[in-house]
Amino acid sequence: MADFNNLKLKNDNGILTITINRAEKLNALNIETINELQQAFQEVYDNDEIKSVIITGKGEKAFVAGADISEIAELNEMNGRKFAENGQEVFSMIEKCHKPVIAAVNGFALGGGCELAMACHMRIATKNAKFGQPEVNLGIIPGYGGTQRLTQLIGKGKAFELMMTADFISAEEAKALGLVNHLAENHEDLLNKANGILQKINSKAPLAIGMVIDSVNAYYADDENGYQTEANSFASCCKSEDFKEGTKAFLEKRAAEFKGE
Repeated sequence: MADFNNLKLKNDNGILTITINRAEKLNALNIETINELQQAFQEVYDNDEIKSVIITGKGEKAFVAGADISEIAELNEMNGRKFAENGQEVFSMIEKCHKPVIAAVNGFALGGGCELAMACHMRIATKNAKFGQPEVNLGIIPGYGGTQRLTQLIGKGKAFELMMTADFISAEEAKALGLVNHLAENHEDLLNKANGILQKINSKAPLAIGMVIDSVNAYYADDENGYQTEANSFASCCKSEDFKEGTKAFLEKRAAEFKGE
């Protein structure tokens, strides 16, 4: 795997942990870090040894405390559009990944950090985590998909409130709203919880897991019929070797050995 300036990657038995490694900047997302995330996820797509992914931040204070304000301050209408579209493209790559991705949120997940967490398939947070989309304080709006994903996850009314007031919410409130799946006491417990979930998922049929992701994402896509995507995916599963192995193992009362074929 490639070496990066702002990311640390560690593959442990098929679970790749990507750590945003800018603790001195509260792991803020600058353009270089966004580009490195894109390269890292291309590796996730291409490398069969990677089964699933955890994204977390370095240190105890922040998952990602936002975008790099020094870069945002230089934006204008033309490069601002490109800036947003580039981030949206990378986060869509995460959202559409056929391998499960968990955001392990430690500390602040604000602005682009909240958007990064929402692009992941699940979110686990330490009890000291804070979530928010405070972009209106800078005279802008979320640009990396936050207006769309926050609304999908917590509903229109609450999403309006959080984005227009720029208020932060606690990990407990985020869980109550459905933004967070589980809470953890600290960063170590957080990573243990994320690893435990992914170990369980990694024992299932990889093709089926990927098609669950496709089908759920289709619910939110304007140009897709989610029910048809589900039916097509179901049919594709039925022709797979994993399907044959899964049903055979069930009837033989043994654990299935899936190969992703």
